[in-house]
Amino acid sequence: MLSRILVPVDDSEMARRALEYALENHPDAEITVMHVVGEPSPWGAAATSIALEDDIEEAAEERAAEVFADAQELAAEYDVEISTEVRLGDPSRAILNRTDDFDAVVIGSHGGSLADRLVVGNVAQKVFRRSPVPVIVAR
Repeated sequence: MLSRILVPVDDSEMARRALEYALENHPDAEITVMHVVGEPSPWGAAATSIALEDDIEEAAEERAAEVFADAQELAAEYDVEISTEVRLGDPSRAILNRTDDFDAVVIGSHGGSLADRLVVGNVAQKVFRRSPVPVIVAR
């Protein structure tokens, strides 16, 4: 039985499906929803703009707030409380750096924009290949 599950989310439909999967199939687990605000790059205007903020961590929290509000609303439908956390940096690396504290990762098969997937690569694929804990890929 899985007791601690990490669910990385962005604002994509696949991330929502991953959280739904975790909530439906593991209602007794401690579920942590993580949102990663990406590193600045020439292709990521939103990530690059965060680098111009006075307080990067506060700006990341603000950007994650809407994603977390949606996740908490969904969790409430299942009568489950979730924890949330924000990380800065490369999404796959940030997720992999947290896997040791969890029994499994439930991740959407893809998320973000098409340009991000083409340039950066598929986060789910990287996590699936490198994770030391089981990874469930929701579609």
